[in-house]
Amino acid sequence: MSSTLPAPQPADREGLYRVIANRRDVRNGFRDDAVPDDVLTRVLAAAHQAPSVGLSQPWDFLLVRDPVVRARVHDLSVQQRAAYAATLPTARATAFRTIKVEAILDTSLNVVVTCDRTRGGRHVLGRHSQPQMATYSTACAVQNLWLAARVEGLGVGWVSFFDERELAECLGLPEHVEIVAYVCIGYVDAFPPAPELALAGWANRRPLAWAVHNERWGNRALPGEEPVTLLNDTLAAIRPLDPAAISEAHERQDRLTKPRGSLGVLEDLSVQLAGLAGACPPPLPEPAALAIFAGDHGVHAQGVTPWPQEVTAQMVANFVAGGAVVNAAAAQVGAEVCVVDVGVAATLDPVPGLLPRKVRAGTADMTAEPAMTREQAVLALETGIEVARDLAAAGNKVLLTGDMGIANTTASAALIAVFTGADVAAVTGRGTGVDEQTLARKVDVVRRALALHRPDPADPVGVVAAVGGLEHAALAGFMLGAAALGLPVVLDGVIAAAAALVAQALAPEVTGALVAGHLSAEPGARPALARLGLRPLVDLDLRLGEGSGAVLALPLVQVAVRVLHDVATFDSAGVSDKDTPAPA
Repeated sequence: MSSTLPAPQPADREGLYRVIANRRDVRNGFRDDAVPDDVLTRVLAAAHQAPSVGLSQPWDFLLVRDPVVRARVHDLSVQQRAAYAATLPTARATAFRTIKVEAILDTSLNVVVTCDRTRGGRHVLGRHSQPQMATYSTACAVQNLWLAARVEGLGVGWVSFFDERELAECLGLPEHVEIVAYVCIGYVDAFPPAPELALAGWANRRPLAWAVHNERWGNRALPGEEPVTLLNDTLAAIRPLDPAAISEAHERQDRLTKPRGSLGVLEDLSVQLAGLAGACPPPLPEPAALAIFAGDHGVHAQGVTPWPQEVTAQMVANFVAGGAVVNAAAAQVGAEVCVVDVGVAATLDPVPGLLPRKVRAGTADMTAEPAMTREQAVLALETGIEVARDLAAAGNKVLLTGDMGIANTTASAALIAVFTGADVAAVTGRGTGVDEQTLARKVDVVRRALALHRPDPADPVGVVAAVGGLEHAALAGFMLGAAALGLPVVLDGVIAAAAALVAQALAPEVTGALVAGHLSAEPGARPALARLGLRPLVDLDLRLGEGSGAVLALPLVQVAVRVLHDVATFDSAGVSDKDTPAPA
């Protein structure tokens, strides 16, 4: 007769959840104390009790104490750290230099958790169609080890700066065994109150509500709560600028050692960003991330540009390879570049730096039918929100807009005409430099599309569905997502301005998070920015797109905030203000 395990008691549950909440990836503060054998055995026993597919138990534990071996592993880690650092944008590289990423030599015990994918033979239950389950099972053993070590007061640091095969050779592992985790274990002076990377500002924990989907993907709700769409949840989170922080920023600007108002627009910008953050001074806007949203346009078939549609996919490849103008500019100012395929008409190969988020393979021809369905427009908006959330969770403090899509200035002109009420001819430009005949055709195409759909500016989702682009919708969502998190967004040119009009129509307060990077040479940019109430930081006759204008404006945004942080006040510097009475 089989027996059953006793039910957990309330104290057991509380203790387990407390240990889970207090688990940390520790790299600092290790002591010299050796880990007693009985303690280590208990920790390894807990790891060995992990669940595994088909009870295959594919793990083994290699204990590494030899200082010579650990020194060799440390050397491998240092090499990989240097290789990784060389890939980082400037702000990230600066921050990375202050972060300790391993404790290989600081602890007397390193444990290598390995996986044997062949263990159990060919008929392991559950591994037939999911061979990767052996590795996932081993990850469960790593988690058990980590939690047990925390109960024992041991810190654990996971090291991932190594080439797996190079490390396996260094450790003399058989070829069929792979390394899942290399961890450093030892007693520590204290456990940090939060993850070390969060304390360093490198990354942030995603809220649970972002990760729970109810019945279908995107239908977010915690258990017991009413499901809410990502778009509605985001719109509800956007707030006006904080008046107290605005007042404090104004007062601080007046006390800085400079003539009042002498920094012009930069002073206004610093006040805006203080209001957005609800603090003075606001956080420095770095690291920065540029998201280039790419999509194709069915209206290309109307001959609005001489450039073939294939250029969209070709330029996406150029972006991820680092060969475009915006890549060079971003490297100079230290901004990360990520590319989002939200609607490229071609199938793109997966490569680092490309986010596959295709809603559909290009829009339809808006002169014959809506560019996309309403559902697709919402999905594109929510794609942009998700990208903003992910970049914020990765620790970025300012986001920049970029775009790529042959014929997207045609859709931009249509959006700007709808939301500003301006005449189509006044907001339709030459885009990539079309001749007079093509420009006239382009104006006619926009007029015909608006006459067909008669979009209502009071229904912004309907507008972007009828005559917008997938990148416009995603950019609008990107802005909304950032605003909901209190992050500033630096806009590029006319495509970003058109998308910002969509975002403004959905949530008027979004403009508090927006910074106009530059005034595009496209004629629609000026009325669009006027409608948004934004003043561009630079005017260089740019019409490249890609995010180039936003990237060029980034240093100005950073300087505006840096002034609030670093410039002395008249009082602190002992400098007389013009309004300070002279000594008697």
